[in-house]
Amino acid sequence: MKSKNKIFFAVGFLFIIFLLVIFIKPIFEASEKNLENKVAELTLSSNDLIHNYVNNEEKSNKLYTGKIIEVTGFVKQITFLNDTNTIILNSENETFGVICDINSNQKEKIKALKLHQKIRVKGICKGFLKDVILLNCSIDLMTNE
Repeated sequence: MKSKNKIFFAVGFLFIIFLLVIFIKPIFEASEKNLENKVAELTLSSNDLIHNYVNNEEKSNKLYTGKIIEVTGFVKQITFLNDTNTIILNSENETFGVICDINSNQKEKIKALKLHQKIRVKGICKGFLKDVILLNCSIDLMTNE
């Protein structure tokens, strides 16, 4: 009887470890993805991205959510709160913008940014609340045109 209990507990313990690995590992991997060398699935301007979401959020969610997209726009705001570096890109619609949560390996590029500077940001689109949200972003500095 005791050997059956030991086997049962060993199998149960291994099963719990297996489940933890399956469910927790992706959380840590997603939070530190380096997209700098990844190819974007779509490329568009911040104006076009906002316009698409405002006009048809359901269709835009299907097109963009969960995908690596590259967005070009002008820096509206730069924030450094709670060890999170965030850039907001302008759009023609003053009510909305693109919030870019910048990957921690981009600190030097963030320090070089100026307001109203044109940049290209690559990140994983998470959808639209009041703004479009991009996570794990990498920055490509551009010259203003």
